[in-house]
Amino acid sequence: MAEFKYEIIETVAVLSEGNKGWQKELNLISWNGREPVFDIRDWTEDHKKMGKGMTFKISELKILKESLEKMVELD
Repeated sequence: MAEFKYEIIETVAVLSEGNKGWQKELNLISWNGREPVFDIRDWTEDHKKMGKGMTFKISELKILKESLEKMVELD
């Protein structure tokens, strides 16, 4: 598997913490020197190990935000 690099530009929020200390975080992150994207995934405390996650461009994150605001159950 090819090596990849990442740089967490900003931790926006810690969404939850698992019983093994991993945290689900929303971060602004650059993968392999590319334009930063918003990313939700589990991380160890030292950010050396990560779980599977999802990345979002700002346009996608805005659509997600609008969709969540429309959900009555979240009020």
